[in-house]
Amino acid sequence: MENPANLRTAEKITNDLLPQKFGKAGTIWTIILIIFCAIGAFAYIRQLRYGLAVTALGDYVSWGIYISNFVFFVAISLVGSLITAIFRVTNVKWSTPLTRIAEIIAVSAIVFASLIIIVDMGRPERLVNLFFYGRLQSPIMWDVVVITTYLFISLLLLYFPLLPDLKVLIDNNKNNPKWLNRVYKFLGSFWKGTPGQYRISNKAINVLCILIIPVAFAIHTVTSWLFATTYRPGWDSTNFGAYFVSGAFLVGAGAVVVAMYVMRRAYRLEKYITPRHFDNMGKILVMLALLYLYFNINEYLVPAFKMKKPEEQHLTTLFAGEFAPLFWFAITVGMVIPTLILIFKKGRRPLPMFIAAIMVVVGAWFKRYLIVTPTLLHPFLPMSNVKESYKHYFPSWEEWAIAMGSLAGVLLIITFFTRIFPIIPIQETITEQDEKHESE
Repeated sequence: MENPANLRTAEKITNDLLPQKFGKAGTIWTIILIIFCAIGAFAYIRQLRYGLAVTALGDYVSWGIYISNFVFFVAISLVGSLITAIFRVTNVKWSTPLTRIAEIIAVSAIVFASLIIIVDMGRPERLVNLFFYGRLQSPIMWDVVVITTYLFISLLLLYFPLLPDLKVLIDNNKNNPKWLNRVYKFLGSFWKGTPGQYRISNKAINVLCILIIPVAFAIHTVTSWLFATTYRPGWDSTNFGAYFVSGAFLVGAGAVVVAMYVMRRAYRLEKYITPRHFDNMGKILVMLALLYLYFNINEYLVPAFKMKKPEEQHLTTLFAGEFAPLFWFAITVGMVIPTLILIFKKGRRPLPMFIAAIMVVVGAWFKRYLIVTPTLLHPFLPMSNVKESYKHYFPSWEEWAIAMGSLAGVLLIITFFTRIFPIIPIQETITEQDEKHESE
């Protein structure tokens, strides 16, 4: 017979974790994100109408802020394999409230990473050429394949653990609009919660967790090869794969901490996302920040020691030239200050953790911008007889609008997901509480 205390616990957890309607602040937040997306869409329509001439891209800086955003989104998407896959495989129990947060961040980021590539192409119809005339010798084709695979696995890894919660949502449908109940039934009406279904689901999740780890490493390694296989100062490095992967782990973990704090406050989840979660994530962030700092030192120290002429110009621009303020901002704010905050136990409390994580994410975006732009402005063959505008790059308002619109789009997907689905797994949380009560 079911323990009455366990039943009360299950009912309380279900009521606490069911999706909540937007309050006033949530409505305002959503409207702001929609406005940013609309401005970005308007800017993209202008780009489609007038071509890439509306941007500041040119013969030398042909990637710019679009590819910076692409690399940033790809980096954040790694968090799904870190929090969900690695922690599940290693049986880390405390990560349960964070797994769905991590997966939805991963899915939304990889979706917009794919979209921003289409934006950068200028003419979206050229996308079909990748499938009809793609060459396997090209790292771009490798990137397309691995991103598509990663997106598919991430969606499955988000969906399968959601199935038991869909049954809970179907059973608690009284206050929902009809369209939302139809969505729940369409996605999960076949789930009955039988032992056989759980057994199949758990096997599938374990397989996906194991599969997504090498795919996640591959996506960031292949993305780094897009740069490393291009013979330019700053990119001519065998260190780029590990450099990108370590940076992706850092910014992905930082993004989860930001989401943890915001959702904890917005949905009053203090009993489920506890100071212990922040403390553990803080320790992970310190480790990842130090690891990424090591790869940064390695990335710049070796070419600085050799000091080839093109590399000298590139490094001088970063350390003491045009991009020095951004470079030292990214290093200091993105890695050094967060580490100094988080090595102390008081710094791993929720609010200091949130501030440190914001620094990590902001610093990471500027770091991706610095990976792309300075190198393109310093080719091996020096610029000669070119317009002065070719020697500098600052994004046009259309580029900024599209970039900000894509960032808002990622946040909008996360926002709508939290409105429709439980952001913390209900059934997993109930099961863990039952196991805890039985052990007591």
